[in-house]
Amino acid sequence: MKANEKLTNRHKSTRAIHAGKLEPTIFGEVSVPIFQTSTFAFPSAEEGAARFAGSAPGYIYTRLDNPTIAALETTLASLEGGGAAMAAATGMAAIATVFLTLLGRGDHVVSTKCIYSATRVLLETELARFGVEVSFVDTSRIDNLQPALRPNTRMVYLESPTNPTMELTDLEAACAIARAAGALSVVDNTFASPYLQRPLELGADVVVHSLTKFINGHSDVVGGAIVVRDPALAKTLRRGLILFGGTMDPHQAWLIQRGVRTLPLRLEKAQENAARLAQFLAGHPKVTWVSYPGLARHPQHAIACRQMDGFGAMICFGVEGGVTAGARLMNSVRLITLAVSLGGVETLIEHPASMTHALVPRAEREEAGIRDELVRLSVGCEAYEDLEADLSQALEQV
Repeated sequence: MKANEKLTNRHKSTRAIHAGKLEPTIFGEVSVPIFQTSTFAFPSAEEGAARFAGSAPGYIYTRLDNPTIAALETTLASLEGGGAAMAAATGMAAIATVFLTLLGRGDHVVSTKCIYSATRVLLETELARFGVEVSFVDTSRIDNLQPALRPNTRMVYLESPTNPTMELTDLEAACAIARAAGALSVVDNTFASPYLQRPLELGADVVVHSLTKFINGHSDVVGGAIVVRDPALAKTLRRGLILFGGTMDPHQAWLIQRGVRTLPLRLEKAQENAARLAQFLAGHPKVTWVSYPGLARHPQHAIACRQMDGFGAMICFGVEGGVTAGARLMNSVRLITLAVSLGGVETLIEHPASMTHALVPRAEREEAGIRDELVRLSVGCEAYEDLEADLSQALEQV
C-alpha cells in the first residue's frame, strides 16, 4: 500500500473518493477488498524474520497491519493533511491510546472544559490513578489557556466544536500557545470532520476522531482514528495502539472506507438542513436559545468562518420549560430518531445531561455549559421540509 501522489493537489471531495486504493490492484477491483484474515503467510523463514525486524515490507498479523485497514489509514491521512493515520477499534480507543502513550506520572494536561463525557472521565478519573493531572478551562476564551499552563504541562487537549455545547476554540492560536510551552496539541475533530476542518493545517500535533460519526455516516459501525504529521510521533503512537490492542478489524475498515466516499455529499446536505433548522429554531417562541456556529449571533461565529469550511450539522438548543419540556419534545418526534451518537444520514435527537454526559457530575456539567434544558440535534440528510414539520409538531406538544 502506498499513498497515491497523483491526488496530492486534488480537491478534498476527489480525495475522499479516490484516496486509499490499492496500487497496483490485484484483479482490477474498484473497491478495496476485505482482507479478512488474522495472519499472513511468509514465503520463507528468512522473509518472516525480515518482516519482524522491519527490514522488509509485508504483512504479518492483522493486529499489526492489514491491507484493508492500511487503505483506510491512507485515506484519512490524505483528508486530514497528515503524514500518517492509525485506525482504532473505537473513538475512545484512539483517544485512550494518545493519552496512555504520550502521558506519564507527573505530567499535566490542559483540556477544553466541555468535551465528550467519556474523554473527561478518562482524564479526570482513570489517568489520575497513574499520576496525571488535568485542568479544565474554557478554551473558547483563548486568554484562559496561557494562565492554565504549568511547567509540567505535556499536552493541550482541545475539542472544537465542543460536544454538546457547540463552542469553538481558535485552534491556530491555541496550538501556537501549546507549542511555545513545549506541550503537544491534540484536537478531537469529530464534530467537524476533515471535510470542514483540518487542525493539522492550523498547527495541531495530533488529531483524533470517532469514525463512527460523520466519516462513516451510516450508524452501522464504530471506529476511531489518530492522525499526525510527524513520522517519529506516528511511530510512537502506532506502537502504543498495537500494544494496547485497540486496533481495527478489516471489516470495520471496509465499511468506514465505503462511508468516506460519500462524506462530501452527505455533509453538504446535512449542513444545508442544519443551517435552515437553526434559523427555524431561533425564531420559534418555545425555543429559548440556539447554539449553531453558522448563526451570526454565535459567540465564535467569526472563528468558525476563519478556520472551518462550513458550519457543520450539529445544533444544540434549549426549550422553554427546561428538562421536562425537552423530554416532551423528544418523546413527540415522529420522523427524527431519539438516539445517541451523531453524524449519520438520519437526524438524531438526544438529551446530553441524562444520556451522553450523565457520567459527568451535575456541578461539572453545568460549569461546562451542559444545562439540563439542552437538547442536541444531529441533523441528517432527509428532506428539509419533513424535518421542520416534525420539529414544529413536536414543539407544539411542549
